[in-house]
Amino acid sequence: MVGVVIGFLALGVGIFLLFRGGGSTTQPTTSQGRLGRTLAALGRRGLGIVLAAVGLFLLASTSFVYVDPDGVGHLKRIYAFEELPRGRIVALEGEKGPQADILGPGFHFIPFVRVLYDYEEFEVLTVPEGYYGQIKANDGLPMPSGMYIAPSFPDDKTEGMLDAKTFLTSGGFKGPQETVLKPGRYRLNRYLFDVRVTEETEATIIPKGFVGVVKSNVAAPGVDCREEEVSATDATRGALTVPLVPRGCVGIWKEPLLPGAYYLNRQAYEVTLVDVRVQTWEYKGGYVKRIIDLSVDQEGNIQQVERQVTEAIPPNAADKAVFVKVEGWDIPLELRALVQVSPDHAPIVVGSVGGLEEIENRILTPAIRSIVRNVAGSTVRVPIKEDGGAVALPIEYEVRPTRVLDLIENREALEETIEAKIKVEGDKAGVDIREIRLGEPAIPPELLVSRLRVQLADQLSKAYDRETAAQQKRIETEQARSTANEQPRLVQAQIAVKVANQREQEREALGRAERKFLEELAKGQMAQANVLGQDRVALLQALDKVLGSLERKPELVQIVGKLVPNTVVGNSSGLAGAAAIFGSNFGQATREIPTGAGGR
Repeated sequence: MVGVVIGFLALGVGIFLLFRGGGSTTQPTTSQGRLGRTLAALGRRGLGIVLAAVGLFLLASTSFVYVDPDGVGHLKRIYAFEELPRGRIVALEGEKGPQADILGPGFHFIPFVRVLYDYEEFEVLTVPEGYYGQIKANDGLPMPSGMYIAPSFPDDKTEGMLDAKTFLTSGGFKGPQETVLKPGRYRLNRYLFDVRVTEETEATIIPKGFVGVVKSNVAAPGVDCREEEVSATDATRGALTVPLVPRGCVGIWKEPLLPGAYYLNRQAYEVTLVDVRVQTWEYKGGYVKRIIDLSVDQEGNIQQVERQVTEAIPPNAADKAVFVKVEGWDIPLELRALVQVSPDHAPIVVGSVGGLEEIENRILTPAIRSIVRNVAGSTVRVPIKEDGGAVALPIEYEVRPTRVLDLIENREALEETIEAKIKVEGDKAGVDIREIRLGEPAIPPELLVSRLRVQLADQLSKAYDRETAAQQKRIETEQARSTANEQPRLVQAQIAVKVANQREQEREALGRAERKFLEELAKGQMAQANVLGQDRVALLQALDKVLGSLERKPELVQIVGKLVPNTVVGNSSGLAGAAAIFGSNFGQATREIPTGAGGR
């Protein structure tokens, strides 16, 4: 302010001296000094020029501002003839107070801007990725009754409505705005708009496998908002019914949001994520299981030992196992349910109880426990079996009271019955029950020990049979190995057998020939006996044998000659003498047989 006053004074005096002053006739003396000599040299007009220049410089220095590239200049007028209208915060026509116009980067020349205004610079507003800017307008029209947040700007007018003058002159409402600033950089009038970017203004991310159910607190203009009662099933009795509205209306939207990123103002919209993937609910643990272990000692005797195991509830289990009463026994029964919420039913689930977890805890888990107890403890539909245990043909079914062992032997029949009943309850709640599977029941071991002993005995029998077969196989293997090792001897033996067979055949042939010869010989001897007589034939046979012996061993002739007297005179051989001796027995004369030239 002081600079402005000095500038005006200097400018005024300078102009006065410039137009009113003339040349000086006084000569400066040595005692006036350098300044005096300079002023005397310039004269009044020169002094006026200098003062006017100084005044202009001082006034010009108060008439411009410079805005940084990343800044936004804001002006707040101090001196003006008009006051702001009552209830207004931002001036449109140059009234006192914050101005609607903002200054962009660079130099700006505004007469006496440093005098008439307070200048303030703000940084460019930056909205990071994954967030939105929540807007609150400090000025504008008052909101109508029943409206707590201003409706969103049309998409084609959003950029214009962020200009302060346009907002204030086009019907913008004071207070929180439904419109949000998406990620980016914005030059806004901070006197008019307050923008909040915090962890609470994160974008709504709907991941894969989920949908977003929207509960809206605002209505878009021009939308026919008719509320409709919607249920998940056609069954009217017991089914959850929820009032739903079209998108853009106040209430729960009938159409959920699909996976993606949405910049929804959380003051206006509440989004509930619903998992539409197949989920597993397990009911297990929470009981003490009794077990009888069977073992076989070295002598082959079956022994049994009882023990107990505490089954804890897993952290991710929906609930503990279901206790069913069958034939007077309390049996913990574990089960697994596969469930899924379709996207179309997600608004019903949220509108009825709040979410899938509430459906599980408040509706389906109690229903599952009740149905399992009722089914397992009442009757079961099973095929009729023959006395041997095989299913009778043609297959026929009977309904009879449930037995404890049905939890093992007829588990599928129980699962089908339980699943059919639970699906009805799930449909009423908007949840699709895909599958029910019963786990291994903790049957009292007293009911199973006899069966286990039979099974163990069967296993032992099979083990013995297999061991016997293995030993037999080993014997066959050893025999094959020994046979292979003795193969050369076996070949020789086989050859020997063949030779023996051949010799046997040869001997049979020789025997037949000898028999034939003997038969013919006998016939000749018989004919000879008929001619000579039986005694003489025998004598001839004996003589033949003796002669044969003497022929093979001639040395016997000399011995015979010494023992028998000579009845033959002359030079005769021993054989001739012997013949003569035998011939005398037949009463015949013995003739001398000559042996050489000198014989007689």
